[in-house]
Amino acid sequence: MKTVFTTGEAAKICKVSQQTIIRCFDSGQLKGFRVPGSRFRRIPREQLYAFMRDNGIPTDALDSGRRKVLVVDDDEDLVELIVDALERDGRFDVRSVNNGFGAGMLIKEFRPDMIVLDVMLPDINGKEVCTLVRSQKTMDDVRIICISGMVEQDKIQELRDAGANDFMKKPFDVDDLVGRVCQLLDVETAST
Repeated sequence: MKTVFTTGEAAKICKVSQQTIIRCFDSGQLKGFRVPGSRFRRIPREQLYAFMRDNGIPTDALDSGRRKVLVVDDDEDLVELIVDALERDGRFDVRSVNNGFGAGMLIKEFRPDMIVLDVMLPDINGKEVCTLVRSQKTMDDVRIICISGMVEQDKIQELRDAGANDFMKKPFDVDDLVGRVCQLLDVETAST
């Protein structure tokens, strides 16, 4: 378990900008220390935990050290396959939902690091979900992988323009998806 964090790591865990963490550190709100002979700041785990608790920031990301992934797709078999693969990896806390409305609710409550998003949902399309996520300043660090059977380049570009970080054509290899999730979240790929 990690016991000391950089300002960048603390920012990712707290889902705020690195500048916010640096400001809180420099003002004394967030306790830590500077690396001798440099300007680098380091924050001990217990200090980060206290800071998060005092400021109403959910501490579950720090507690488990696992990254949160939300899977949004109305194909139950595919959802089960993706959730199973991510949970087997052991480094992810995974939730799933089968429509856009549920996704909107869960995004606010669960605050995922990653969204695996089907483009064609029964009640809303993936592009709208991307736009919604990107309109929230607190969700700048959320990564989105869109999945779909359609492959028209202009539609894929529209998804990227709306805020998607990656696109995978269905059907795809679930291990490839887990690899891309790891890559986008800066998590080391599990050694096979």
